[in-house]
Amino acid sequence: MNFQNFTSSKLEHFFLPLCLAVGGFLFGLIFEKILLVRLKAFARKTTWEYGDILIFALEGYTTFWFSLLGFYLASFQLPFSENSSIYMRKVLSVLTILSVTFFTAKITVGIVYQYTKKSGVLSTTSIFGNLTRIIIYSVGILIILDSLGISITPILTALGVGGLAVALALQDTLANFFAGIHILFSRQIRPKDYIKLDTGEEGTVHDIGWRNTTMTTGQDNLVVIPNVKIASAKVTNFHLPELEMSVSVPVIVSYNSDLDKVEKVSIEVAKEILNEIPGGIKTFEPFVRYAAFEINGISLNVFLRTDEFSDQFLMKHEFIKRILVRFKKENIEIPYPTSTVYIKNQSL
Repeated sequence: MNFQNFTSSKLEHFFLPLCLAVGGFLFGLIFEKILLVRLKAFARKTTWEYGDILIFALEGYTTFWFSLLGFYLASFQLPFSENSSIYMRKVLSVLTILSVTFFTAKITVGIVYQYTKKSGVLSTTSIFGNLTRIIIYSVGILIILDSLGISITPILTALGVGGLAVALALQDTLANFFAGIHILFSRQIRPKDYIKLDTGEEGTVHDIGWRNTTMTTGQDNLVVIPNVKIASAKVTNFHLPELEMSVSVPVIVSYNSDLDKVEKVSIEVAKEILNEIPGGIKTFEPFVRYAAFEINGISLNVFLRTDEFSDQFLMKHEFIKRILVRFKKENIEIPYPTSTVYIKNQSL
């Protein structure tokens, strides 16, 4: 009977704390499943673009915070010693600061990406997101240490002295980091730009990170290049100063050709290509420029214009096919490469 009374008494002591802990969790779950869903629907109707970022950042954290609140209130009702209760509240405090730190980093990175994308001042790349996270995480760790009664002044002093040693040990990494910052602020290379380096690598820029720049080739392969190499290389950006670009297709006709007719036919075919092939600038007037007297004929270039770099390949493909058919129809000869060999007889 005494054991039953003891057990009943213990359960009474733990009943209210348990209700507070479970209640906090359930309230947070209800808030996230019902109210947060309604906030999402409301955010979609508004023109404030940062609303979606805030709601996305709140997902998962509201339930956790309400659960922590329930445990914090329960800590005052538990039949523990004062030291145990204080220790429990410190643990809850550390968890709260950690969660707020991660939440702040999540929402701040989202705002940074949205702002840079909207303003066009800087490219949206991972380097700014990573830098923002590092700063916020560092501040969060310092706040946690301060809340635990650990003096952060010696830590900051040690970081200042140790920072010099780290900088010397990580010269290459820091060089790549600052090269990446320079690339982004110069805005001469941006994500989604098609570039070609003087070393031969070419492709579409995928991301400019804190150490490397990644780009995808036409074969869907990923090329990783250190930022220092990009900053010191001769780079051709096919998306600057504008996306549109001229396309030159070389052609050779025989010396017997009527050059006025060749020019007229070439322009007609070029206009067909611009009007029918995706990526062609329909308002552009194609033109022909004769280039040189070659060994086997007269060379010329037919100039077209495309929306962007990648459109030129299909355009050249179709132009070569159609110009060959049209030249045959118009009896315009495209000469084969030939060479004449002279053999000189010498008497012994």
